[in-house]
Amino acid sequence: MRRGPVRPATDAAAATSAFADVAVPPVGPAEVQPARQQLRTEFAFELPRGYVDDMGTVHREGVMRLATARDELLPLQDVRVQQNPAYLSVVLLGRVITQLGTVAHMHDGVVENMFASDLAFLQDFYRQVNAEGHTRAGVSCPHCEQPFEVELGGSRLGES
Repeated sequence: MRRGPVRPATDAAAATSAFADVAVPPVGPAEVQPARQQLRTEFAFELPRGYVDDMGTVHREGVMRLATARDELLPLQDVRVQQNPAYLSVVLLGRVITQLGTVAHMHDGVVENMFASDLAFLQDFYRQVNAEGHTRAGVSCPHCEQPFEVELGGSRLGES
């Protein structure tokens, strides 16, 4: 052990040589982490017929977002839904459709004035989007055993 005054430069050199055998990873860019899958919250759609506004313009392309618990709970307090439970899908779709063509303000009144075929399409699309993104199942042909996917139909929106 050394006695006397400490000389910083010499001690630093000694400390550096003492750790010369230790492997130190080079300093560089951070280790690349596997990319996280982004949660998709909006889904584009195209109506089979299209919503016709008061000016006669047909709107077919739109965007639906994922529903929240609030989206499904608040319509239950709506008087129209309490009087007629079938109205639930209209109110709910009015909340989750964020864009429809050039319609300035999307609301349940727009959904209410859609053709029945477009309403049925949106109900199915809602189920697909909010049920892990799809309602498809892998199956095989009973004759040739070739695998393929089929779209499963469900109950009407708002029914169990």
